[in-house]
Amino acid sequence: MKENTSSSGMKHELGLLDGTMLVAGSMIGSGIFIVSADIIRNVGSAGWLIAVWLITGFMTLTAAVSYGELSAMFPKAGGQYVYLKEAYNKLIGFLYGWSFFAVIQTGTIAAVGVAFSKFFAYLWPAVSEDNVLFSFNYWGDKTFNFSAAQLVSIILIILLTYINTKGVKGGKIIQTTFTITKLVSLFGLIIFGFIMAKGDVWTANWTNAWDLHNLNKDGSTVNLTMVAGLGAIAASLVGSIFSSDSWNSVTFIAGEMKNPQRNVGLSLFLGTLIVTIIYVAANVMYTSVLPLQDIANAEKDRVAVAASTVIFGNIGTLLIAVMIMISTFGCNNGLILAGARVYYTMAKDGLFFKKTGTLNKFSVPEYGLWLQCALACVLCLSGTYSNLLDMISLVVVIFYVLTIIGIYILRVKRPDAPRPYRAFGYPVLPAIYVVMGITFCVLLLRYKPEYSFFGLLIVLIGIPIYYIAKRNIKEDDEKTELVN
Repeated sequence: MKENTSSSGMKHELGLLDGTMLVAGSMIGSGIFIVSADIIRNVGSAGWLIAVWLITGFMTLTAAVSYGELSAMFPKAGGQYVYLKEAYNKLIGFLYGWSFFAVIQTGTIAAVGVAFSKFFAYLWPAVSEDNVLFSFNYWGDKTFNFSAAQLVSIILIILLTYINTKGVKGGKIIQTTFTITKLVSLFGLIIFGFIMAKGDVWTANWTNAWDLHNLNKDGSTVNLTMVAGLGAIAASLVGSIFSSDSWNSVTFIAGEMKNPQRNVGLSLFLGTLIVTIIYVAANVMYTSVLPLQDIANAEKDRVAVAASTVIFGNIGTLLIAVMIMISTFGCNNGLILAGARVYYTMAKDGLFFKKTGTLNKFSVPEYGLWLQCALACVLCLSGTYSNLLDMISLVVVIFYVLTIIGIYILRVKRPDAPRPYRAFGYPVLPAIYVVMGITFCVLLLRYKPEYSFFGLLIVLIGIPIYYIAKRNIKEDDEKTELVN
């Protein structure tokens, strides 16, 4: 019997359920359990807390259904890199792939790995970040500490990378199993939260629900002007957008999907819809059991822990710790599985390390997986993962905006190209996303410039790297011609 493989040599082993679970599982990490505390401090009211999550959900769903057109046009490995290359040119595609490798995917893998280890420490305190295994001084007064939590993060990333080098089946089983488990757990938390809802807390939280102000940890408030209010909303969206990111992971593995023209776009829609409903419902639940001040003052921003303690008592802390471990384990598996497919496709174009464009005996890009693993582990060691949020969010949204603009470009450049699926709401909905995305990026650069500009710098560094790579390709081609 002929093996079901794509022209690239990758096996078509993933169905609609697998794709949907990859989307949902890659999106849900630790953010929904944590970032609402910072959002409340920024906007100060229940109404605006939910509005921020609704805005994020609208942006995510709009982008997902828009990507459906591109995924149907280019049903192969590489996803967003391919879309940008086809709509613009190889330079724009490379800048995305470079940023994806340098910070977007590897930084997210590191951050999720660290989140796993922090909550693992609830069950086993010996692996806490407070348990420093060794340290040394550098540059005079600076100290590098290597903690047990960092070790756990690295072990997790290496373990999941190893599993994914053994073929897509192992990663698929982990992804589907862990995603279904965390979806059921989250729905359970939300349902029990509504059952235990407190009428007086709900009334207090939803009185004057649309007053926009900063809510300080000491209970004081700071009224905001219209301009400052926009800045507060933009700052809040950083956390919610980061929590909703990686929904496009399924586009990277299109070369391994069954019937990718149909299933990639449908997976994008179903996965993002499920997660949007869960995120909004979870935050409504938070406001039904916790006063706003308790949300803002949750220890280490662990809002879900505070809510679970109200709902389940003292055992709630352990329940949430286990939930987040399951969530982050499955999330990182999806990120690791999908990421190396981008480097594989770039290498095929001569724009990444040549070995990343090869498949091992299990038909997966093993070299790319280990390269991604190495950089993610370095980011775990750096200790800067907590500052990656602004940087990742800016870079991610810039490329989302460019990709959706690419739909308009391709309608002009390739009007007769087969489009099994057309972007829902075109041209209005994609245009709304573009305006919202650009507004978010401008506000982020204005109100959170430090790491946002650093993220932009990483993108721009890719320009000289691209031309160096292009020159090397040209020299290799010339040598080949001389030999022939």
